Amino acid sequence: MADPYYITTAIAYPNGKPHIGFAYEAIAADAIARFQRMRGRDVRLVTGTDEHGLKMAQTARAEGRETLDFATEMSGYFREMCSALNIAYDDFCRTTEPRHHKASEAIWKALEAAGDLYLDRYEGWYSVRDEAFYAENELVDGEGGQRLSPQGTPVEWTVEESWFFRLSKYRDYLIELNESPGFLEPESRRNEVLSFLKGQDLRDLSVSRTSFDWGVPVPGSDGHVMYVWVDALTTYLTGIGFPERDGDFARFWPANLHLIGKDIVRFHAVYWPAILKSAGLPPPRAIFGHGFLLHRGEKMSKSLGNVVDPLELAERFGVDQLRYFLLREVSFGQDGSYSAEAIVTRCNAELANSFGNLAQRTLSLVFKNCDGLLPEISGLISEDDELLEMIGRVTSQDVPDAFERLALSQGIEIWMAAVFACNAYIDVQAPWALRKTDPQRMQTVLATLYIAIAQLAVAILPVIPDSAGRLLDAIGVAPDLRSFSAIQSDWYSPLAKSGFHLAQPVGLFPRLELPLEAV
Repeated sequence: MADPYYITTAIAYPNGKPHIGFAYEAIAADAIARFQRMRGRDVRLVTGTDEHGLKMAQTARAEGRETLDFATEMSGYFREMCSALNIAYDDFCRTTEPRHHKASEAIWKALEAAGDLYLDRYEGWYSVRDEAFYAENELVDGEGGQRLSPQGTPVEWTVEESWFFRLSKYRDYLIELNESPGFLEPESRRNEVLSFLKGQDLRDLSVSRTSFDWGVPVPGSDGHVMYVWVDALTTYLTGIGFPERDGDFARFWPANLHLIGKDIVRFHAVYWPAILKSAGLPPPRAIFGHGFLLHRGEKMSKSLGNVVDPLELAERFGVDQLRYFLLREVSFGQDGSYSAEAIVTRCNAELANSFGNLAQRTLSLVFKNCDGLLPEISGLISEDDELLEMIGRVTSQDVPDAFERLALSQGIEIWMAAVFACNAYIDVQAPWALRKTDPQRMQTVLATLYIAIAQLAVAILPVIPDSAGRLLDAIGVAPDLRSFSAIQSDWYSPLAKSGFHLAQPVGLFPRLELPLEAV
């Protein structure tokens, strides 16, 4: 049976429609999942919406809506976004579902059985927007002396009865876990968490609320609902069948990767492993905290009027173009910036002018000069061998190795260098001129390019699945050949002998035009 691989996105908080930051995370997670599937692994990608908490209740009330009705509508927008951006998730979990309540209750009872819950009074600073508690020494001063969280969000002094989780008990365990190689990446995130763990005593965590009732009820404790982050984090277990311990749960847990934004690293690298440890479950194998997307170098906010609907970007520039730009432009793990000009420039230069033009030129020559039949290979010379060797190495080793390390931008850069090499080869070999002087050599050159283009299309499938898939369909590469290893086999000769006929080539990437009003 194929080796399992379990990846999750953060569970989105749907008090508003999805923004470009969540689209970026979903696209990255989808690309990683597709990459692992192409490596032959049995992949499970889980995403969803975190619908409980005070912020959701307040937003629904402000709109005069029933909270569940509002949550259902907003969750639907996230599903629509995933569909529109070609996110091939395996499960979409809503925290309002009965199966998730069952999983959350099971986790709570496990913490209780471990002796890690006690009833006390919570008195401290709470951010409704972050759904997070903060110590006095973590706060910063805002305008007019207002106290703000480290994220710059308002906090309010909160006093209420609460169940507490003995987080302090797990401080040494959490330090050791976060110091272990590969658990939390990139390094900057790991350093932040270790600084937090080592720099102060770890306070026990308030894990229930009584000031509102929109949440998972605490078993056996009337009037208490679970702290929204306990409930939200448990979604990673819900998506693989917990509290059942066999079947999918036994196969996929611990998760191979939690892919999250850098602003919620503490919840995942501190609270979540401690909760799992208390419940007798192993921690995830890896957590990766990616950076923020900035619009023209500025953080997006409604007050600045620069919040952009990712579906509008996809409709304007194309789904694969948007996917390619975000994964190519932003060094994964760091903050990145985008603009309409940057999308148009990058996609035209690399997708339209480089890869798209390479495929169009080559296939048009095959269609016109070989009657659509695959050109014959009549003896390769050193230039052909060198190109095919380089393309084979890049597509079977270099790009997959980069993707495996989550160096997505680097992997695409390596891929693009191979595309440039193919364009240099076709310019030097000039098969359009060979048609008159050496038709046999022309066919060998076109066959070399045909093979290279197929390998390049397979290598970039995780990033631009629709466009690369259509190209592979057009050139006759069967689905069972669309893996990093299979495409290195001799598939070309059998396809040529089968009498496969290439249809009139159609351009993959129309040139983008900058809109009159830049996004």
